[in-house]
Amino acid sequence: MFSRLIAPLAAVAILIAGPVRAADDGVAALEAALQVPDVFAVMSQEGHAYGAQLESDMFPGAGGAAWSAAVAQIYSVERILPAFSSAFEAELARTGADTAAMLTFFTSDLGRRVTTLEISARRALLDEAVEDASRLKYDELRATGDPQVALVEEFVAVNGLVDANVSGAMNANFAFYQGLGDADALGPEMGEDDIIGEIWSQEEAIRDETDVWIHSYLLMAYAPLSEAEMRDYIAFSETEAGKDLNAALFAGFDAVFVDVSRQLGAAAGRILAGRDL
Repeated sequence: MFSRLIAPLAAVAILIAGPVRAADDGVAALEAALQVPDVFAVMSQEGHAYGAQLESDMFPGAGGAAWSAAVAQIYSVERILPAFSSAFEAELARTGADTAAMLTFFTSDLGRRVTTLEISARRALLDEAVEDASRLKYDELRATGDPQVALVEEFVAVNGLVDANVSGAMNANFAFYQGLGDADALGPEMGEDDIIGEIWSQEEAIRDETDVWIHSYLLMAYAPLSEAEMRDYIAFSETEAGKDLNAALFAGFDAVFVDVSRQLGAAAGRILAGRDL
């Protein structure tokens, strides 16, 4: 999952309170099985590192403690996790997803192992040296025709991970520009069409980087899995439940990243405009 961001009317509450409560419990159990709080703890750490990089690129040394505090607030797990859960649950409800089937897989030995491996690998990638090594390993395995590469490529293709992540990144970039605009940090000559054009000009570079990152990350994460285990995971991804889960995860993560990016843009824009955060 880490490779991927309506209350009943009172008049009928007696009739449907049981099923609705069961659905809520099912989603909560699914999030627990997916170790979502641990996922967001790592994402928060990634956000702090990204915030430092933004400061270095956009206003070196000018952010100071105020920028660090703004980044910490924007990436607070207590803030972004509920945003994910809301969008995730809404998408599961919209598709009528079979959360029981999802829970059955992710509480199995393989499902628990996959989730733990994905989070452990993502946490390891916080170290730039580990990320560099994962990319070199990917190049090496691809050059030698290692069968694990083909399995990861199949998993990526089945789940549409490159396209979905590219789309999410471009939406987040647009939101960042919107945030800059909110802070009056864009010149009057920079209209929405100009922003869209600028973002689309980056699409190829974003796609290339996304492709390499996803394959490097998943090869490292899934290295302990056997071919049979990988095939079982791919088979689950091809089920209706697997597809619905994938869509719900992206809905959740996209909601978070768009919000985070707009807030980062606004905070950065205020610094660029010489205003207090």
